[in-house]
Amino acid sequence: MARPLLHLMQLVSPALPVGAYAYSQGLEYAVEKRWVNDMASAEDWIGEVLNHSVGGLDLPVLLRLLKSWQQSDWCAVKRWNQTLQAARESRELLLEDVQMGQALLRLLVSLELPHALQWPQGEEVSFVTAFAMAAQHFDISDDDALNGLAWSWLENQAAAAIKLVPLGQTDGQRLLMSLMPSVEQAVANAYLRSDDEIGTGLPGLAMASMQHETQYSRLFRS
Repeated sequence: MARPLLHLMQLVSPALPVGAYAYSQGLEYAVEKRWVNDMASAEDWIGEVLNHSVGGLDLPVLLRLLKSWQQSDWCAVKRWNQTLQAARESRELLLEDVQMGQALLRLLVSLELPHALQWPQGEEVSFVTAFAMAAQHFDISDDDALNGLAWSWLENQAAAAIKLVPLGQTDGQRLLMSLMPSVEQAVANAYLRSDDEIGTGLPGLAMASMQHETQYSRLFRS
């Protein structure tokens, strides 16, 4: 049955109205400081964030949230939702997370997903929490959901690099292809992480994001 795959494509589409295109996750400041200035440095920066931030936090928590939503375990959902928000290392990264989460939640409410309609009024929702809610509702497999989330993140970062470095459209596609193995590895590693191993610690990303909050000239949202 192709329907779960089609729903996954809907969730990871750039047309999904959550505003992911508006954020660079510190990449704009990294380009400003010339930490990222060509194809090779863009691949290195984005790959490290994929492996150690998305792969260390978002993907393993997504696995746990998928199970929690399947069991309608609201206590576990709330705990992992709070874990995601507490682990964001800058105000900018936290705002990105909850603003995208709220946008996706509004969409899911409009689509009348039961868990979305039951979400507590006034409680902030992380994007991964809402993504897991939708993936569980549409019977998307765990593996497909993890690959989809990682790919969506990577595609947005590649689009940001095309604008900022700048890279040509062909180089952007080369960047995506070169980091496909990193997506596969990050997903595989997510299954191996224990609860105590979940987290992120990238000082460069945290500093770039914090500096971006007050960067003089910006294309991307802070």
